[in-house]
Amino acid sequence: MKLNIQNETSRLRAVVLGTAKGSGPIPTPEEAYDPKSLEHIMAGTYPKEEDMIKEMDAVCEVFKKYDIKVYRPEVIENVNQIFARDIALVIEDKIIDCNILPDRQEEIEAIRYVFDQIDRRNIITLPHEAHIEGGDVILHNDYIFVGVCTRPDYKDLITARTNSLAVKLLREHFPNKTVKSFELRKSNTDPRNNALHLDCCFQPVGNGKAILHKNGFFIEEEYEWLVDFFGKENVFEITKDEMYNMKSNIFSIAPDVVISEINFDRLNTWFEAQGITVEKVPYAEIGKQGGLLRCSTMPLIRD
Repeated sequence: MKLNIQNETSRLRAVVLGTAKGSGPIPTPEEAYDPKSLEHIMAGTYPKEEDMIKEMDAVCEVFKKYDIKVYRPEVIENVNQIFARDIALVIEDKIIDCNILPDRQEEIEAIRYVFDQIDRRNIITLPHEAHIEGGDVILHNDYIFVGVCTRPDYKDLITARTNSLAVKLLREHFPNKTVKSFELRKSNTDPRNNALHLDCCFQPVGNGKAILHKNGFFIEEEYEWLVDFFGKENVFEITKDEMYNMKSNIFSIAPDVVISEINFDRLNTWFEAQGITVEKVPYAEIGKQGGLLRCSTMPLIRD
């Protein structure tokens, strides 16, 4: 397999889509990886496996409609394998085996058959102390944007997923790219004041447009840099509640086609005003776990 990912919006040809099958019982509060999952565990509204399977099947049908090759993880019973974006990421023709939470290491084995189709010289394995997840890495042609946490209490934050060493190593592995990091706002307990990944508060869409949420960025100047980079007239700013509902976490099939949650009325209307076709799917149950469409997809090949 010849990988090729340069940005978030070029025409998609091959993708890994996670699976909700065999995701196991409702976690205990102590097992929650993020504050939104914890909120739903405590409220008794954590999503049911059969509902999440239906939602992911709807996305798979959209991929089939656009003749996209879809890879699914091998099902491991009692392991949540929905969020394929966390465990690996493709930059150019290289795939990075992410250092994710130790409890989730089994997930990478479920897509080992995909790695086996890739030239070993194009597989990057980072040292154990370099932490990175795919949701924190957004490609934009000559740029690699990276969400990061450099706080001294990093080890105590279950929501801190990418560290400064990973950013340094990305610069070494991709010297021809400009790697720019953004300090994200983190909270173990408040999902409305927590940007779990960079794609929870920012995502490029279409041709030169972007979705942004100011409060997701811990340093205002870094948010303003992105506004200036894309141009204020090209930015769709989402509210704190919209970030909580994962409105920046849609997924682009092409510059003029996105998959979005069916209830995102304000965002979907904006897409259509930009001439972007919106493939609407139900995904609110998946969203209860702190991730949405981009989180559950890991692109392998774009034109």
